[in-house]
Amino acid sequence: MSDYLFDGLKVLDVGSWIAGPVAGTILADYGADVIKIEMPGLGDAYRNLSATAIVPDASTNYMWDMDARNKQSLSLNLKTEEGVKVLHRLIEQCDVYITNQPFPLRERLSLNYEDIKSLNPAMIYASLSAYGEAGPDKDRESFDLVAYWARTGLADLVRDTNAFPAPALPGMGDHPSAITLYASIVTALLKRERTGEGAMVHTSLLANGLWSASCIAQAAFVGGDYAQYRELASKRRFPRTMLETADERYFIMSMVRTPEEVASLLASLGLSALLQDERFQTAETRFTNNDLFYDALQARTLMEPAAHWQRQFKHHKVPAYLVGRIEEMVDDPQVLVNKMAVASNDPSIGGHIITHPINIEGMPKKGPEKAPSLGEHNAETLSALGFSADQLDKWQRNGVI
Repeated sequence: MSDYLFDGLKVLDVGSWIAGPVAGTILADYGADVIKIEMPGLGDAYRNLSATAIVPDASTNYMWDMDARNKQSLSLNLKTEEGVKVLHRLIEQCDVYITNQPFPLRERLSLNYEDIKSLNPAMIYASLSAYGEAGPDKDRESFDLVAYWARTGLADLVRDTNAFPAPALPGMGDHPSAITLYASIVTALLKRERTGEGAMVHTSLLANGLWSASCIAQAAFVGGDYAQYRELASKRRFPRTMLETADERYFIMSMVRTPEEVASLLASLGLSALLQDERFQTAETRFTNNDLFYDALQARTLMEPAAHWQRQFKHHKVPAYLVGRIEEMVDDPQVLVNKMAVASNDPSIGGHIITHPINIEGMPKKGPEKAPSLGEHNAETLSALGFSADQLDKWQRNGVI
């Protein structure tokens, strides 16, 4: 028996960018054979994002290596009759078909679930869309920055008062959405194991963004008062605030809640005398006089650097936490010990690779192998389907592969 949970599971990744394909990456990490279908000569546009000016510069194609690891690449022109026939052959043999192609493209290529279900009734067809499988915006194309982050109101909910809506990071909504698609696929595989029947599963960036915001967004569906919420959120109220230090770092204070924790915080700051001031003796009076209380704390923390306050907070057992910088995650023992980032099997990738947060005790993940070059596995994949070397040469000349 293989060490890997999904050894022998055949997956077709007929998608691009992040959310759909990364569901395939998770399956590949657990041993599935994942073939990524890409346009000859062009490939997935995500191959190029690491080299753009909007992301940190580095010597490796770090986004592609992270998200396309452990896959095979087959370049296949689905605009040609031959290319579609090859894809159909692969569909006949696959267990899982993943796509985030826009619906109009699926329609033109006859690659909707109902179009190809008869080729393999036991297949799991996994669809990732921007806005859902139906509705007036079904056919609109979008990225997570729009459908997940902006459309759902997340960008508005997390912004500072009077500031522009907060921008999101690339992939910030895609990776959680990929987890959802993966969960849907695994659920359908369990159904197939029990019934022998395939299934279509689907999720969208919009649905995942709304779910991410749901603890606050649910209030809108029951008539919640957002005017009051925004007014309260606009004030820097302790403990739902941050305190700046002399070296421009910040501590988040939202876990300082009980009277004992407030007393410990004030002791760590050398401000215990504030508890003798009737304006600050209870949670109610601190709320009423919040601005004065906050200003007193902020004036004190601005006198010393973050390292000083970390020692103080630790000594007094104050549940205040330094707002991290992403560079600090590289050496964070909590990240490394728990294998949130793991060493690559290929030294050309460099450093560690951030991995998905799904862990099954006793079920290992494959170490990250370098993401494939475009069409790297053409010969291997197509010869396994019975096509000759002469046929492959002809297809390459004609732009099929």
